[in-house]
Amino acid sequence: MLQASVDIDTSEALTERQKAVLDAALRLLVEEGDQLTMTAVARRASCSKETLYKWFGDRDGLLTAIVQWQASKVRVVPVDGKGLTLASLTVSLARFASDWLKVISSDTSIALNRVAIGRAGSGNDDLGAIVLENGRFALARRLKPVLEAGRQAGLLEFSDAEVAFRTFFGLVARDVQIRLLLGDQLKLTDAAIGGDAVRATQQFLALYGAKTGPQGPLEPDDFRSSRPEIIRL
Repeated sequence: MLQASVDIDTSEALTERQKAVLDAALRLLVEEGDQLTMTAVARRASCSKETLYKWFGDRDGLLTAIVQWQASKVRVVPVDGKGLTLASLTVSLARFASDWLKVISSDTSIALNRVAIGRAGSGNDDLGAIVLENGRFALARRLKPVLEAGRQAGLLEFSDAEVAFRTFFGLVARDVQIRLLLGDQLKLTDAAIGGDAVRATQQFLALYGAKTGPQGPLEPDDFRSSRPEIIRL
């Protein structure tokens, strides 16, 4: 697997100026697809190519940072391993699912993945490896500790965290990403994403919950609050 030339896993590692440059690069991907160049990004972001090379190393480094910037938008609500409850575990999983759906259904992610897929068979491009390592694989590394905490707290039962993560991935993503990549004009509203995230979380808990799972309905609006304690279970 490709080793990234930069390691920007969270938005906190970026300056506001760097975030603006990456947003400019993402807009170019949406508009021009495979034609992304350091020169084009420098022009769009009103900065020098020297600055881009200093920050990101090279074009692959820039692409890596772009993927990491997208992935950083999928948050994991911290859990307290010692005081973990079904409610707090549900909050963390549902927020992750909601953010994940918002990211993979965005125009920028669709454009980035289309370019990566188009180059995957060329044998001379690392974008596919960059997307895997800093997208899906990085998100797995981020969520697995939450799943492990749930198991240690007696809330989840599984023998393999990777299998559990892949199950959650499938329940959340379903066929949404492939439909969007193939041009389906699927419109996901915040309400639809919230509902899908809640259902995926409840389905996952039904499969892997060590107990009976949620004891009452979890509403789509519940986990979007900045105060997770209000969730009703």
